[in-house]
Amino acid sequence: MKTISQKWKWSVLTVLLAFILGGIDWFSGYRLSFFVFYFFPVSLAAWFLGRPGSVSLAFICSMVWFGADVLTRQTYLSNFYAVWNTMIRLISFLAIGWSVSTLKHILEIEKETTMKLRASLSEIKVLKSFLPICAQCKKIRDEQGVWQHLEVYISEHANTQFSHSYCPECYKKTLFEAGLLKQ
Repeated sequence: MKTISQKWKWSVLTVLLAFILGGIDWFSGYRLSFFVFYFFPVSLAAWFLGRPGSVSLAFICSMVWFGADVLTRQTYLSNFYAVWNTMIRLISFLAIGWSVSTLKHILEIEKETTMKLRASLSEIKVLKSFLPICAQCKKIRDEQGVWQHLEVYISEHANTQFSHSYCPECYKKTLFEAGLLKQ
């Protein structure tokens, strides 16, 4: 989250940049157009101030451009053309601001998702695809050559806990071996 002073600084910088461009527009006259350069402060506002900042700056840039156009004594056949040019610029500035702020929002979501994914991946422990296991007692040999019970090895490598019980066949076999069940 940006602090108020950071937003204030970016607001002042982008508005100042818009007025500097308006001065250059006015000084150079109506023969040279600096229309595209207004995208820069609008984009900065969208990136650092969000969509509301970019909308505000789009209106400011349109009015600054219109003011520079009027001060250069640009003549049009009709006032319609002056208004039309200003509206086209406003729509262009709004489109750039909307695009940049949307891009920034998408990048922030992707960054959060990436951080969550990395956190999840760091918690996953992977079992080897080939495990040496004793055919008799079912102990597993680890990387250091130490034989461990199956439950211990899997618990350490897969963050799994076991609960023990008997399957129906082993249950009957155990009761039979204990002499509690006749065949």
